[in-house]
Amino acid sequence: MSIRFASAASAVALIACLSAPAFASETETAVAGSADAIEIDDTEITVSDDAAVALRAIEPIDLATASHQAEDTPAITISGAATLASDYRFRGVSQSDEGIAAQAGLTVSHSSGFYVGAWGSNLAGWGTFGGSNTELDLYAGFKLPVGEGTLDAGLTWYMYPSGLDTTDFAELYAKLSGSVGPVGLTAGVFYAPQQEALGNAFPVGAPADPGDKEDNLYLSGDATYGISGAPITLKAHLGYSDGNPGLGPNGTSVAPTGTYFDWLVGADIVPISGLTLTVAYVDTDISEAEAALIRPNFATLDGDSISDATVVFSVTASF
Repeated sequence: MSIRFASAASAVALIACLSAPAFASETETAVAGSADAIEIDDTEITVSDDAAVALRAIEPIDLATASHQAEDTPAITISGAATLASDYRFRGVSQSDEGIAAQAGLTVSHSSGFYVGAWGSNLAGWGTFGGSNTELDLYAGFKLPVGEGTLDAGLTWYMYPSGLDTTDFAELYAKLSGSVGPVGLTAGVFYAPQQEALGNAFPVGAPADPGDKEDNLYLSGDATYGISGAPITLKAHLGYSDGNPGLGPNGTSVAPTGTYFDWLVGADIVPISGLTLTVAYVDTDISEAEAALIRPNFATLDGDSISDATVVFSVTASF
C-alpha cells in the first residue's frame, strides 16, 4: 500500500488542490455502487441512486419541537434510482462497448450512519466477463460527521453473475466531503488488496501467468457547484489509477495501462423532483500507443478506442 501511495505522490498533490475541503457545510452527494455513471467517486459514467439526494447543512434545532422531530425521523430509509446512459464509463474506460447501458441501484440506510446496497449494469466488449454480461456491485459502509464535513468509508464487492469466479474482486474506499462556500468538494481513496481478479495473467510481451495476484489504487477528487436560481449543478472529476498494467484472467483490467489519469466535466439538470438529466465530457490520458499494446481487447468491435474523449448523456429517475 505504501509503495502505491509513493508512486502516486504527484497525483495526490494535484487531486488535493481540487479536493481539500474547508467543511463550511455538507453538500456532497453520496454515491451508490461503483465507484465511479455519472458516478463521480468511482468515475463510472452513470448517476447512482443517492446522486439526486443532496446532503444539506444542519439547520438550527427548535427546542420546542425537537422531541417530536426525533419521533418522526425514521430509523431506516430506502432510496433508489434507475438510469439509462449513452455509455457506461468506469474510471474513463467504456464498459459497454460505447453502447447504451441500463443501470439501477438500491440503498438501505440506518440513522446511525450504516448503510448497505446494490447497483447493477449491463456490460459489453471490454467490460464483459462472461455469464450474463452483467455487473453487480454489493456495498456496505458507514458515514460519520468530521467537523463540518462527512467521512464515508466502506467496502464494494464487484461481481459478474454466472461469469468467471476469478473476475470478482473487493475494494475498500474512504471519501471525505465538505464545502468551500457554494462549492462542494470530495476527496476519495479506493484500494483493492492483492487478488487474482486484478492479476497480470497475460503480460504484454511475456508468457501467461495464471494465478498472478495484484492490487489496485485509485485516487479521486470531485467538485460540484449549484447555480443559484436554476436547477443546474456543475461538476468536475479527476482520478488517478495505479494497478495491473496488462490483462487480467478474462483479458481485461481495472487499470489497463498500469497508471493513468481520467477526468470529467459536466452538469446535472433537475427539471422536476426525482428526475435528473446529465451531460458529461469524459476523457483519459491513455495514449494510442498504450492502447495498441492491449488490442484487440481494448477496443470496440469496430476497432475504436474505448478510452478516448466522449460526451455521455444519461437520464435518472430516483426516489
